[in-house]
Amino acid sequence: MSAELEIPDDDMPRMIGFLSSVLERVAESNDGLRWSEAQKTSIFHGLTRPAISIRCYMERIFKYAKCSPSCFVVAYIYLDRFVHKQPALPLNSFNVHRLLIASVLVSAKFMDDMTEMNLLEVDFLFGLGFQLNVSTTTYHHYCSYLQKEMLLHFPPLSTSRNIPFHVDDQGSTQHQLAV
Repeated sequence: MSAELEIPDDDMPRMIGFLSSVLERVAESNDGLRWSEAQKTSIFHGLTRPAISIRCYMERIFKYAKCSPSCFVVAYIYLDRFVHKQPALPLNSFNVHRLLIASVLVSAKFMDDMTEMNLLEVDFLFGLGFQLNVSTTTYHHYCSYLQKEMLLHFPPLSTSRNIPFHVDDQGSTQHQLAV
């Protein structure tokens, strides 16, 4: 980001106040809309309104996540893009906190991650072939294996034993993963 566009840390409380005010206004406005068939519930939709205010939530994120000020501006841009691309998911008080943390997370990953971490992540993702989905079957197979190993009194990780199975997400057996 350009230095003249950066928001100094000491101006951040003002920026959080402004952004939270905008988000609260939009959420409250959309809360008043009648629920329509076009609107849908998503993973971002909570069952209840969170007890913490949007402002306090943003202050906590800023305090503990150590995101740069520009991260919050970019998160706001992402939120705006999201609601325009997903008109069936209007920002409201049941989803604003979850959408906010998701947008800050993505923004931080894009804006604030250290170069080395980005390189590690990219190499790891290419090493996985970008296959991040884990089926329920695969998950349960690995949990069973780990439970069996725990029952055997935590064998050392340096053994040359192989995991007895490796199931991909389509259910076919592939090569064994050495532990």
